[in-house]
Amino acid sequence: MPTISAFFGMLVQMYYEEHIPPHIHVYFQGAKAAVNIQDGSLLAGKLSPRNNRLIQAWIEIHRDELLADWELCQNGEHPFFVEPLK
Repeated sequence: MPTISAFFGMLVQMYYEEHIPPHIHVYFQGAKAAVNIQDGSLLAGKLSPRNNRLIQAWIEIHRDELLADWELCQNGEHPFFVEPLK
C-alpha cells in the first residue's frame, strides 16, 4: 500500500484495487481511520478531533489529486505523492 503523503505525524496511504467509495487510510500514533475523499467523512476507525479537521482540510485542498490517485490505484498503478498540509 503506497504512502501518498505525511504531515503532522500522520501517514496517509491508499490501497490498490480497493472497494468504493474512494477513500484514504490515515495512521497516527497507533490510531487508524478510513476517510472518504468525496466528503471527508470518517468511514471507519477514529481520529482525534484535531487530526480529523486537519485531514478534512487537506482533502478539501487536494480532492482532485486524491481522486486521480484513486483511479490509478484502481488500475493497479502507483499513485502520485500529494503535497502535505503546511
